[in-house]
Amino acid sequence: MIKILKHKQNTAIKYFLITFFVSQSIICFGQSSRKLPESELKDIYGKSINSRSILNDSGLTVIDFWATWCKPCIQELDNISEVYPNWIKETKVKFVAISIDDARNITKVAPIANSRGWKYQILIDSNGDLKRLLNVNNIPHTFLLNKSGEIIWQHNSYVPGDEDELFEIIKKESLK
Repeated sequence: MIKILKHKQNTAIKYFLITFFVSQSIICFGQSSRKLPESELKDIYGKSINSRSILNDSGLTVIDFWATWCKPCIQELDNISEVYPNWIKETKVKFVAISIDDARNITKVAPIANSRGWKYQILIDSNGDLKRLLNVNNIPHTFLLNKSGEIIWQHNSYVPGDEDELFEIIKKESLK
């Protein structure tokens, strides 16, 4: 009988601890909003740009991490490029593509962007500082930020049609 009571007591304690930690995690993550951290980036001409300066004063900003060797990234950026003029007209969203290419591939960024006719801002995070600060592990990795630089949505990987889902979220958030 004592063994059964001890087992029930241990089970109850385990249940309480698990419930407590899960609820605390939900509360912590629900209340905190991550902001775009400050980091130095470069544009395709080599000019230094502070990451906070890329925010859109009049609305939302989309930041997409990509690389020249990433086929899904190129496909996503091509598909967004086709619809981006409509996105601007409808929501005034700003789109920024940030390459994480290293020193060996950095010279490929501008030619790829130019040859594909991408009309949005292209930046380079060659040291991977911003990538690390935002915990980007897989690309493409897309962030949606409000005017204050708070991350309000993120997504990694790409399948055709993801840009439509993103635009629906942009439209919804731009009404707030």
